[in-house]
Amino acid sequence: MFMMDMSGARIAHKQLFSGLLLGLCLIMSGAVAAAESGSKPATDSAAEAAEDSPAKPRVPVFEPRGDLAGELSVYTTRYEETFAGIGNRLSLGYLELAKANPGVDPWLPGDGTRIVLPRRYVLPDGQREGIVINLAEYRLYYFSEEGVQVYPVGVGTDENPSPLTDAEVTMPLESPAWYPPESIRAEYEADGDYLPRMIPPGPDNPLGSHALMLSEKGYLIHGTNKLFGVGMQVSHGCFRMYNEDISRFVHMVPKGTPVRVIKEPVKVGFSEGEVWLEVHRPREEYTAAEREALWQQTMQKVEALQQRHAGVEVKRRSIELAVDQADGLPRMIGERVTRVASEQPMGPPAPDDNGGSSRQLLF
Repeated sequence: MFMMDMSGARIAHKQLFSGLLLGLCLIMSGAVAAAESGSKPATDSAAEAAEDSPAKPRVPVFEPRGDLAGELSVYTTRYEETFAGIGNRLSLGYLELAKANPGVDPWLPGDGTRIVLPRRYVLPDGQREGIVINLAEYRLYYFSEEGVQVYPVGVGTDENPSPLTDAEVTMPLESPAWYPPESIRAEYEADGDYLPRMIPPGPDNPLGSHALMLSEKGYLIHGTNKLFGVGMQVSHGCFRMYNEDISRFVHMVPKGTPVRVIKEPVKVGFSEGEVWLEVHRPREEYTAAEREALWQQTMQKVEALQQRHAGVEVKRRSIELAVDQADGLPRMIGERVTRVASEQPMGPPAPDDNGGSSRQLLF
């Protein structure tokens, strides 16, 4: 009996009202961030024209450029569209859309509003093979010979976190039945609700239309019977995808595919000599304590990068902006500088506390 992650409409309701109450607290729009990075967002006509064929993936396949992949694009909203509906149709998470578009009402953006679709990524550290799920950004990366695809996923809550693990895909499932574990049935009983021992396949099944069984006992990558919640902390530990995605994904991923689950809110990488930084806050609101923690993690990552690679110069103001926003949009923060002899400063380098050459953050 699997330790599945859904607790039904009750938890989804709580998450929905929580999302409605949370305010957007960012300073700039994602479009400004895209302009700052030196590239203009493209239109998303390809996404709008995507067909609902089970054999055709809904998300693009990107060829990595060093540690960077993908591109930002712009989408024009239609009358009465919501971020939840747009995300479900274009395979993007609610939170990633909300954070990338500060100042836009996620529940009624209005007809003709141009929003940023956040499809540029600093790729996660470590082995880039098979499936990599980054809990901090609510995304699943699928690396194949063709390139990389990125899907939004719902992950475990703070009370029921998803496991950090190295696992593999053991079996695809079509029209799975759900056997709620005793812990979830007890939660229902405590609230005066009844949850049967088995929920058959169908529209009321919280596992959705398809699933991938993992070697990490009790956990699945599966669909959902809820429109809202993909790309958020909503589950009891499993990984929730849109049905339109998982119904295609199960046919793409072979048995034995490695699955690595990490939690990496700060990502730093190189692309064509440029240094890129991507920072994720966990929710729409952003506390001072969370900002300070992300600043410390960011500085550790940047300093580690400079230790590994000579001649890297970064701009402190760009780093501060990325941490202040923490919107998940990659920003160029520096570059690897190659100097010829005539360009070297006259005299010895300034010593650091250990007597070695110091690396500066450029202001």
